[in-house]
Amino acid sequence: MTFSIFWKILLLSLFDPVIGQNMFYAGMKYSSATFASAMCNLIPALTFVLAWILRIERVNLKSVRSHAKILGTLVTVGGAMIMTLIVGPIIGLPWTHKSQDNSGSTNVEDPVKGAIMIGTGCLGYSLFYTLQAITLKSYPAGLSLTAMVCSLGAFLGTIVTFLAERGNTSVWALGWDAKLLAYVYGGVISSGITYYLSGVIMKEKGPVFVTAFNPLSMVIVAIMSSFIFAEQMTVGKVSGATVIVIGLYLVIWGKNKDQKDIIEPTEQQQQESKDESNPSTNTGDSKTDHANGSQTITGPDAV
Repeated sequence: MTFSIFWKILLLSLFDPVIGQNMFYAGMKYSSATFASAMCNLIPALTFVLAWILRIERVNLKSVRSHAKILGTLVTVGGAMIMTLIVGPIIGLPWTHKSQDNSGSTNVEDPVKGAIMIGTGCLGYSLFYTLQAITLKSYPAGLSLTAMVCSLGAFLGTIVTFLAERGNTSVWALGWDAKLLAYVYGGVISSGITYYLSGVIMKEKGPVFVTAFNPLSMVIVAIMSSFIFAEQMTVGKVSGATVIVIGLYLVIWGKNKDQKDIIEPTEQQQQESKDESNPSTNTGDSKTDHANGSQTITGPDAV
């Protein structure tokens, strides 16, 4: 492992496990879950801009497929905003009931501070995905990369917690409750498995394709909450989910056209290289034809 690769892995450990997650949860404390969910859906747009600047994502403003990727990214983010900010009439489903708002929250709201923290967290997520795509080109071992990022992230996160929560030993207390389950789920599923699977897909499709599916989580949560927690389904949620699906289709269509443009020239170049690598066969055939022609002219049966 070179120093350059280690430096990239160290930055990856800072961007998502430390900066992204901590700033996002801290910002949610000063705002609300709805506000945090809305801002979190800026990740696809931020990742697209970063990948465009770093020339990871191919963008040609004169190409229809590039227009589809740009428009699809904006439509996906817009659909997530519709789901979050627009309520609309309630769709009466037999397994749901009227949800009760939790007005007894003890969090001290500061929208400006919350917006800054959540925005910083979203930037950390976008930088993580972009740098992960760059790192996988020089270090393609995705499983070991995930293990090192999680290990270094846990170590750096421990240091940050010691500095931020010094004197408060209660934050280290563990028990057999939902808090422990949240820790395990966040470490194993949200970090470990997510990092590895996103890396596998990123090798083929790039970071923009991976983050384009981020707003889809709001659709899944809305459907699962309707069944598990009997939460109301509204017109705003259904409309936003429909817009998200349309945006995802545009992004996937544009990426599919990019893949075809890459594969077809590659196959043509491989065929040309095969023809150039076997010149002796063509030369031998021409010599045989010439020899046969000479025998026809100078043979004993010639007229």
